[in-house]
Amino acid sequence: MTRAAAPQGSIDPYYMPGFGNDFETEALPDALPQGMNSPQRCNYGLYGEQLTGTAFTAPSHQNERTWCYRIRPSVKHTHRFEKIDVPMWKSAPCIDPDIISLGQYRWDPVPHTDTPLTFVTGMYTMTTAGDVNTQVGMANHIYLVTASMEDDYFFSADSEMLIIPQDGKLRFHTELGTIDLAPKEIAIIPRGLVFRVELLEGPARGFVCENYGQKFELPGRGPIGANCMANRRDFKTPVAAFEDREVPSTVTVKWCGQFHKTNIGHSPLDVVAWHGNYAPVKYDLRTYCPVGAILFDHPDPSIFTVLTAPSGVPGTANIDFALFRERWMVAENTFRPPWYHKNIMSELMGNIYGQYDAKPEGFVPGGMSLHNMMLPHGPDENAFEGASNSDLKPEKLDNTMSFMIETRFPQQLTPFAATEAPLQDDYIDCWTGIHKKFDGTPGLK
Repeated sequence: MTRAAAPQGSIDPYYMPGFGNDFETEALPDALPQGMNSPQRCNYGLYGEQLTGTAFTAPSHQNERTWCYRIRPSVKHTHRFEKIDVPMWKSAPCIDPDIISLGQYRWDPVPHTDTPLTFVTGMYTMTTAGDVNTQVGMANHIYLVTASMEDDYFFSADSEMLIIPQDGKLRFHTELGTIDLAPKEIAIIPRGLVFRVELLEGPARGFVCENYGQKFELPGRGPIGANCMANRRDFKTPVAAFEDREVPSTVTVKWCGQFHKTNIGHSPLDVVAWHGNYAPVKYDLRTYCPVGAILFDHPDPSIFTVLTAPSGVPGTANIDFALFRERWMVAENTFRPPWYHKNIMSELMGNIYGQYDAKPEGFVPGGMSLHNMMLPHGPDENAFEGASNSDLKPEKLDNTMSFMIETRFPQQLTPFAATEAPLQDDYIDCWTGIHKKFDGTPGLK
């Protein structure tokens, strides 16, 4: 159990360390009941309420819930709903028969804009997979933010959201506390948690993986043991913080792929104290400790997994989130970049900064690529020739941070990704220069 409170009068967010911990935190002294969850009367006139992120009967090691002690119960944070359109945010299944998702695709960064866009209205869906209605699969988005959400709040009943900034800085004011988020960091906002997003430095751009299925968790390390990769202590959960504001406000809800708005007369971010293990979290990607080959051969990319969202099939993820950051390359007599391959998982990659070793040209910061299931891909000609003929001394792969979102489902392009986003039409040609070396005679070619 981690217990914490922000210093009185503090402005910057404060955090508690740990992933999946049972936390307790209060913004006012004695606001959190002790020894029980639901006292007859709560201190300060607060209302006790449970937010449950898993089925009530989920196994104890997977069961996630948080007890909130709030100014108003959340039944006061919604009223009659009005269906609205958020046109660029799509949910699975989103299959256009006129769009070919079969292929190897790459995009330049979606450009910044002067149009006023919040975190919700600036969401542009690139791919979808699975079915939001049956809580399987996911969607990948680009966000563009040029304006803060003012008296405007949001929650998704469909998914938890993995947020990966690439440019600019955001502040997430959530029911359970405040998270500041900048490039080289990620955050997870749980399903059902109300929040608003403030633009601290902008314009802002980044990536969002919307997870319809089981929650993200840390991968099993197997023979690696207790250390390296993403360590639990490096994940940070915010301490309690609340708003007691009587102002006309809107709450937008994403539910079964549709958007609805409701009007209320106050801020819904009114949790004064809470305890539990269902909470938002941030993580600094620079604390990820890579492991790899120290003699020969290149392991599978699964060794770079930061987070995984399980499916019903053991060892086969609904989503894996992998990170390719700075590291030493030392393998002997080995082709060091990722080798040519095709596999059952569909891979979407994004570049946060720097140069990716398998694609030294064209895959730029803010850009994305997609290699759908069972479609071959790998190094381009320059990467292959360079790696095949380089002097294999120890080399620091520096100034690089890219990520991969892979899923067991095929990823379908949205109309935006196929027709409006800056698609590199010549990406498939990066392999054109690869030529036959075989001539039937022995020896290295």
